[in-house]
Amino acid sequence: MQVVIAGGSGFLGRPLTARLQRDGHVVRVLTRRPRPGVADEIAWTPDGTAGPWARALEGVDAVINLSGEGIADKRWDDARKAALRQSRVATTRSLVAAIRQAAQPPRVLVSGSAVGYYGPRGDELVTEATPPGADFLSDLCVEWEREAEQASSTTRVVIVRTGLVMHPDGGALAKMLLPFRIGLGGPLGSGTQYMPWIHLDDWMDLIVWMLTTPGARGAFNGCAPNPVTNAEFTRALAAAVSRPAVVPVPGFGLRLLLGEFAASLLSGQRAIPSRAQEMGFGFRFSEISAALRDLIA
Repeated sequence: MQVVIAGGSGFLGRPLTARLQRDGHVVRVLTRRPRPGVADEIAWTPDGTAGPWARALEGVDAVINLSGEGIADKRWDDARKAALRQSRVATTRSLVAAIRQAAQPPRVLVSGSAVGYYGPRGDELVTEATPPGADFLSDLCVEWEREAEQASSTTRVVIVRTGLVMHPDGGALAKMLLPFRIGLGGPLGSGTQYMPWIHLDDWMDLIVWMLTTPGARGAFNGCAPNPVTNAEFTRALAAAVSRPAVVPVPGFGLRLLLGEFAASLLSGQRAIPSRAQEMGFGFRFSEISAALRDLIA
């Protein structure tokens, strides 16, 4: 396949690009800062319109949209929330504009979203049929997905509502490992909130499955079949690094550090990948303990 990835230089984009290239696919990456002399990186300015870069999408098999600034990288204030929205909605709008003007549009667009779509859900079991929540992150995901769906008149559109992707090189796990390894890990708040997680290898397998399964359309939860509470995750990670985990992180401390985003960490979603499983996708890592042992080993 010929594949174009927006956001191919990020935590998820880098290993996915390497995986597709290893499998023999031709991959080109849309990036704001292409490296000099790297032929498969294309400069773009995703301002909501299709610029000169749009010809890179002409006749390709697939476009994967992973663009977006890190949700947990900075404390949320009005400026940060505007940047989070701009980096998702405007980039998706640009890609859709390029797809819709192409003489030979891509056959499939796989576009990112997040389980934050559902908002705080307690211990309610969450599937793709669950309606969206009513907080900032939910509204952002709804708007993000709506932009991607605008391409559905010409291209098969798949939305991946990703949970916490587990890998020691980035994301949530990378931030947790050091305190856990020195014995300072512990549950967040009460620890009763659910964490919809997925091993990076399973997430990449799921993306490839979406690219190659013609019947895959619409939204899919990108998380493992067995979500765990934060307390269960804490015990599994402590066991994987052979350290105790007895230092809880109080909810008020998270709120001071992260602002409004702390509410998402302290509530969570018990999301499961119903649609992918019903369509025959199989997970290599369904249990958090086995996933963490594999990643940390």
